[in-house]
Amino acid sequence: MATLSLRSSRPSALDRLRGDQASLALQVAGVVSFALLAALGAQLRIYLWEVPITLQTLAVYGSGLVLGRRNGLLAMALYLGLGLVLPVFAGDGYGPAYFLGLTGGYLLGYPLAAWTIGTLSARWNSLLGSFLAVMAGSVVLFTCGVVWLHFAAGHATWTESIVNGWLKFVVWDLTKVALVATVYTGARRLLR
Repeated sequence: MATLSLRSSRPSALDRLRGDQASLALQVAGVVSFALLAALGAQLRIYLWEVPITLQTLAVYGSGLVLGRRNGLLAMALYLGLGLVLPVFAGDGYGPAYFLGLTGGYLLGYPLAAWTIGTLSARWNSLLGSFLAVMAGSVVLFTCGVVWLHFAAGHATWTESIVNGWLKFVVWDLTKVALVATVYTGARRLLR
């Protein structure tokens, strides 16, 4: 039954990285680290469709789980801020105009996804709970991305936007969700 529980009653040292339990220096280091991980993940990309497959969502999902809602949101906001002046996004562009492109909705969804994951994982920290928290963040992220893509790409139907902006990525994203939830749960167990 423990596997079906959403909450683990066993505390972990990893839990101290969330919110006010960590020192200010540790919180800042966590925010900066996850922003840089997102930037690094964006450089590893595969263009099969309009929206590339990247590894930056691993950092988005991980920031919510590890740092909690506030610092996860701040890490992704810092990443977006860096993208205003540095080429940290997937592709060659950066700056305010990059947000108006096809992937603008996904980018703007990063802080919201991290916040959602951080909020839910505060209560749901078992493997199943972490998986469901990250899935909820993924739904937020892809909703923002698909809605934006629909208008930015000028798709004729919502079906076209959903197929190109979400369905083509389902297998990849479920793999990332499972990986992040598993690694996070394993790290919590190691640091008990």
